[in-house]
Amino acid sequence: MAVELTSATREQSRARYPDEEGFVERDGVRVFYEVYGEGDPTVMFVPPWSIVHSRCWKMQIPYFARHCRVLAFDPRGNGKSDRPQDASAYNEHEYAGDALAILDATGTERAFLVTLSLGAQRCIVLAANQPERVSGIVFIAPSLPLAPSHGHRDRYPFDEPLDTDEGWAKFNAHYWRRDYAGFVEFFMSQCVTEPHSTKLIEDAVGWGLETDAETLIALSTDHHLHEPVMRELCARVRCPVLVIHGDADQISPHRRGVALAAATGGTLVTLEGSGHFPHARDPVKVNLLIRDFVEPPGRRASWSS
Repeated sequence: MAVELTSATREQSRARYPDEEGFVERDGVRVFYEVYGEGDPTVMFVPPWSIVHSRCWKMQIPYFARHCRVLAFDPRGNGKSDRPQDASAYNEHEYAGDALAILDATGTERAFLVTLSLGAQRCIVLAANQPERVSGIVFIAPSLPLAPSHGHRDRYPFDEPLDTDEGWAKFNAHYWRRDYAGFVEFFMSQCVTEPHSTKLIEDAVGWGLETDAETLIALSTDHHLHEPVMRELCARVRCPVLVIHGDADQISPHRRGVALAAATGGTLVTLEGSGHFPHARDPVKVNLLIRDFVEPPGRRASWSS
């Protein structure tokens, strides 16, 4: 269902506005998408954890929309998409189903997928189950259980009351209900640990505050894919893979990027000193890596640097 853009719906902060907007609906849940640019190939930016929405790709969309067709969508749970309160609505297969429905709604036969963090899991589901629809995948700072998490993140239980609110004790359902804004501020500070990142952290906090504690609790219930299932899915991925991972990532350790590249036969690029949001903190470097993956130099005469 396409929606005509009007000046009243436009945000002043955008460097480029979508050429088309719309919703797909699956089992009563509406998911919002945008289309930018035209031509081949199509690049779909698949959302990560729903603490952010599609504006997290604002440093990528204007560049790629000048050279190819771009799809982006808000994850269920944030942005202009619905916020179901049933935890089962946030299964990784549901997110993959949303991406597939948007490919269908936009008449897209195949697309390159670019994703961040937890989005790695839903992209693997889509590529394993619908290989004819995926031309290749770029994983940025992938968060998936192919290697252990950071020990500091696993120290506290999620659903039990704690006697401290310090540090990663804030990653706790009871704390979220007491001080959701405090959690968002803490979490985003851990995503962007590089110096001079105040504006990016402020943006990310704003995106996080567009959802709420109860929605985030529902979508954070333990429904993510576990290691044996993830390895089986990775073994079925046949498209080219690029993994971009910072070695200073405090959310998802670099070893997970190493493991994903090995499990999919992909290429690993390590960004020295980078945290969890390299696409936003060092967008030129990341955009050029994506560009060279999507359109190798010999086929890229019309692309600017």
